[in-house]
Amino acid sequence: MTALSAVVGLAVATGTVVVAGPWDSGQRTAERARAAEDRRTGGERHVRPASPPGAAPVLAPLGALTGPRDRGGEAGGLDALPPPTWPGLADALEPLLKDPALGPVRTASVLDAATGQQVYGAKADAGTTPASAIKVATGAAALSALGPGHRLATRVVADPGHPDRVVLVGGGDPILTARRVDGPDAPASLRELADATARTLKRRGVDGIRLDYDTSLYSGPLLHPIGPNENISPVTPLMVDEGRLDDSAYGPAPRAGDPAADAAGIFAEMLAERGVEVREEPARRTAPKNADELAAVRSQPLSALVERMLTTSDNDIAEALARHTARASGEPASFDGASRAVTARLKRLGVPVAGARFADGSGLDRADRVSARLLAQVLVRAAGREHPELRPVVTGLPVAGFTGTLRGRWAEDAAGRGVVRAKSGTLTGVNTLTGTVVDADGRLLVFAFMTTGTTDPQAAQRALDRLASAVASCGCR
Repeated sequence: MTALSAVVGLAVATGTVVVAGPWDSGQRTAERARAAEDRRTGGERHVRPASPPGAAPVLAPLGALTGPRDRGGEAGGLDALPPPTWPGLADALEPLLKDPALGPVRTASVLDAATGQQVYGAKADAGTTPASAIKVATGAAALSALGPGHRLATRVVADPGHPDRVVLVGGGDPILTARRVDGPDAPASLRELADATARTLKRRGVDGIRLDYDTSLYSGPLLHPIGPNENISPVTPLMVDEGRLDDSAYGPAPRAGDPAADAAGIFAEMLAERGVEVREEPARRTAPKNADELAAVRSQPLSALVERMLTTSDNDIAEALARHTARASGEPASFDGASRAVTARLKRLGVPVAGARFADGSGLDRADRVSARLLAQVLVRAAGREHPELRPVVTGLPVAGFTGTLRGRWAEDAAGRGVVRAKSGTLTGVNTLTGTVVDADGRLLVFAFMTTGTTDPQAAQRALDRLASAVASCGCR
């Protein structure tokens, strides 16, 4: 089974769209250099492939591991494969957990995906800073609240009493793009919205308008607690290309100070190019409740947004999903409202949230506190058959050595390359890794390893990679 998993992973990765994701803080040395190199040589934009990287062929055989049990309660088929034992995993993992590169605080949780039981733990319930690994929880909460097929609409409406008063209404789609895109899997297009709006106005005999823009979907502060930062734009429901001021599609980049105003200005220029005069500078205004819709574009489905968020560690998507979770849960679309909503959604899924704090959705806030067991339990829910709506949390995980934020890792470790699927987390002094593996007996396991107080991020990452590879290569009975 190990050989099969490795072959499948390598074969899948060969045809995978290569993406390079951002670091979660100022530590962007190798990752940012690789991302910049990719943009120079390939010029590609990160647009979701027709299927998640490696998901279909990898997850199909893994799904059989959680098959039905017979009437006597005994597992049948592949589900009868023995899980690892605690002593066996302890023998494999505890020497690696002693690596000084992991810093003074290190926690671990390994769960059997078929049963949800913890088969190894080290301070597994201790809350610590997860960094970007918190995104697995954000994604699960959003999918639970809204469903994988949900789409975010950006609309243009007109005042019923004043057909020349038009409002661009932000729908919370952070990857709405002003760039040229093609294909059914492309992000929602501001150009297409301008085309449709101009056609409708001309059909109604309107050739000049006053354009305003509506950002009332969200409440609370615009700025993330870390302040202005090239890792995240101000959190607003109206932006194009994540407020990026360069031609990048992922990773750190200079950001607009007011993405909503910039988006409205770009839209006004597009309308003018299509023969619709915009008479004044766009201003912020809440659209009337009875406004007449002129045109709309809709985002990729939530499943694709979650996959992209996890593969490239996209902070803007993460904060948007947290706010949509808040709205769907009856909470204000703010940092505080999102915190309450994510906590409640995870608790409803049976995830242990006691003592957890979701200060944001992206993991950039050091006030976040979750346990290793919480992260592992989220992945158990996503891999299980009881919650198929959560599957994108697993399919969006980067593949070790091949995709997303794990592309440049596992260079010296063949045991985990192409087999480990995991979300990393990195802040200064914080390194986290949580994901899935198939062990040497063919058993699907989930893991979370969390560290605080690290001083050498590259050494800490290599130590975490060795831990995940040890789980992958171990029968551990």
